[in-house]
Amino acid sequence: MTQAPPGGLPDLLHPNRRSLVMGLAALPWAASASKPDKLRLVATEFPPYTSASLEGGGIAAQVTRAALQRLGWEMELSSRPWVRALAELQQASWDGVVGLWHNKERERYLAYTRPLGISNRIGFMARAGTAIQVHDLSRLQGLTIGTVRDYVNPPVFERARLRRDEAVDDLGNLRKLLAGRIDLALVDKGVAMHLLQTRLRDAAAALVWLEPALAELPLHTALVRQHPQHSQRLADLNRSLQELHSSGALAQLLQRHAHLL
Repeated sequence: MTQAPPGGLPDLLHPNRRSLVMGLAALPWAASASKPDKLRLVATEFPPYTSASLEGGGIAAQVTRAALQRLGWEMELSSRPWVRALAELQQASWDGVVGLWHNKERERYLAYTRPLGISNRIGFMARAGTAIQVHDLSRLQGLTIGTVRDYVNPPVFERARLRRDEAVDDLGNLRKLLAGRIDLALVDKGVAMHLLQTRLRDAAAALVWLEPALAELPLHTALVRQHPQHSQRLADLNRSLQELHSSGALAQLLQRHAHLL
């Protein structure tokens, strides 16, 4: 047993060091630095991938939670608007974030996991019965393509310089397509299918997805680099995600959402 220093106070309780201990305890990650029983993660509203209104927080959240459960860790998931979430992640207000694309610029403060096994498939929705072929974008000249204002579109689409009509969101874009105001809607397939099953149920049979997708962007979870244990946590989480894949458990989980993906 360690002896107390002269004066009878245990070393860490010496008055000159008490403030240091209290300061460390106040840090959001201090209590779980050695064993993260719970990860506090954030996500934005991006159904069906992440959403506070969906079972398990959405597909990406379910995959992340399944991987963490294999490690014996819990996951606490909160929802924030995307801009606010990024700002809070840079301030290390969270342990990490669920459901985002890899972005080189954000590597300053985020360490990305291996892909979750889910990709955002960006492509075209059309009215049922359409004969439009989307393999060659040059053949779409003369058509009006619906896009969403302020969205980042695939480079191949931007290079094609097609005529476009902007909507304020994906729902508005699909409604324009249903009304015949545009010829095609550029959209994430999962988002479109989710909207057709929730907000546009009566018109679900009126729209179809056209293969192939223009871009497929894998979704990741990422951990905040400021956490002193982020490297070990990332290695553990990546190992668990790999086990989830190799065991077949990931395929089983995603099969429940196959109609969206």
